[in-house]
Amino acid sequence: MPPLTSAQRALLTATLSLAVFMNVLDLSIANVAIPTIAGELGVSADVGTWLITSFAVCAAIAMPLTGWLSRRFGERRTFLFCTTGFTIASFLCGLAQDMPMLVAMRAIQGLVSGPMIPLSQSMLLGHYPDDKKNVALALILMVTIAAPVLGPIFGGWITDNWAWEWVFYINVPIGIASTLGTAMLLRGRESKTERSPVDFVGIGLLAIGVGSLQILLDRGKDLDWFNSSTIVTLGVIAVVGLSFFVAWELTEKRPAVDLRLFARRNFTIGATTLSLGYAVIFGNIVLLPLWLQTQQGYTATWAGFATAPVGLLPIVIAPFLGRYMSRLDMRWWVTASLVSFGVMLLWFSGLETGVSFGEVAWGRFLQGVGLAFFFPPLLAITIAGLPQQRVAAATGLANTVRTLAGSFATSLTTTAWDRREAHHQSQLAEHITDFDAITRATTERLNDLGAHGGSAWALIDRTISQQAYMLATNELFWVWGWAFIALVALVWMARPPFAAAAHAVAD
Repeated sequence: MPPLTSAQRALLTATLSLAVFMNVLDLSIANVAIPTIAGELGVSADVGTWLITSFAVCAAIAMPLTGWLSRRFGERRTFLFCTTGFTIASFLCGLAQDMPMLVAMRAIQGLVSGPMIPLSQSMLLGHYPDDKKNVALALILMVTIAAPVLGPIFGGWITDNWAWEWVFYINVPIGIASTLGTAMLLRGRESKTERSPVDFVGIGLLAIGVGSLQILLDRGKDLDWFNSSTIVTLGVIAVVGLSFFVAWELTEKRPAVDLRLFARRNFTIGATTLSLGYAVIFGNIVLLPLWLQTQQGYTATWAGFATAPVGLLPIVIAPFLGRYMSRLDMRWWVTASLVSFGVMLLWFSGLETGVSFGEVAWGRFLQGVGLAFFFPPLLAITIAGLPQQRVAAATGLANTVRTLAGSFATSLTTTAWDRREAHHQSQLAEHITDFDAITRATTERLNDLGAHGGSAWALIDRTISQQAYMLATNELFWVWGWAFIALVALVWMARPPFAAAAHAVAD
């Protein structure tokens, strides 16, 4: 068949982007609604977190199978099955009358959501000419960036003004539009398929290893990590399962997951940089709103508004980047991203409790420069030189590692934040005694202002806690800033050229 016209490619970009937007938005938008959902369904907020865990576990298991599914059934057919399943599962989530049904539907959402983003990237690259592939990457990754930023704002607004069911119903029209649009535009344009046998052992080991690891990461903080026998058991199962999975897949003739991609220098460096950088970015996404809401008195909506500007510049820059990205060594684009984002994180490490809304919002806006230059060049490096038939497997595996890195970041960020706060609070509290001159002066001043006895000490305790959390927040931003800058050395180990999805023979 003749290649797609420019207008058809633009429409295909839009329909695939809708699927990516729906997928990424759904995870972040549901997070905000968990307290409301748990309350209305009569369960604890702790039980409500299984809405996130069930989705994340199933998505992490399904994502690395993207390559095998696309080879077995075709990219177009697999993608349409996933978007249709996601749409139906979203509708059923809204109809759920109890938590078990809702968790089950979220698990189905996760299973079919796993291959959606890798397939959308692979399908888009497959229908753009070589000189336009970077434009395609930039456009669809722009949506990947914007959705997590908008999710908490939409989720809070929908939950407050409508009902929690609409957090899921909103996916229905988006899913229908994406499915029908992609089906019509790619009619008769299925990718090559092969009747490869099902790697039941590999898939089973993957489900056991990745599933246990994801549950461990999601539940670790609540169960006090390895002080819990449950977490220890999950850790042992994850290590054993993943070890056997790697050994099996590397010796299997037709593996479910193409781990041999890691033998390619650019894939390994690109996927590693992408994952470590994404872990820092995601930790930032988790920590800043949490600090604003718990320590600075922000509502969920205003915390969302303060952090959302990070997605504005990428939306503006993406078309420019797609047009000019190939004119400069990809490593320079990534270097600019790492350094600029790292510098802004170091700036955030100097925040004080009196920081204004405008300062936070402007800082996040400037972080958007680094975010805009992060994903498209790194993905181009990751898939450089791969034949088109391996792109789906490569993007699926890279996105799997990136997703797991985000899960690690979420768990480790909240744990480290609480522990560093406890450390700083104990140090600060050592100086609060009746014999300390500053303490006496402070209590006398509070007495003059009408705070006597217990009220004065409660205010002092609150101030100590707020300052301790501020110090802990600053420390994490400082570590993240230097970690981002240190990644520059790693990305320069990649080897040009970085043509996306080239038709060269795989080494």
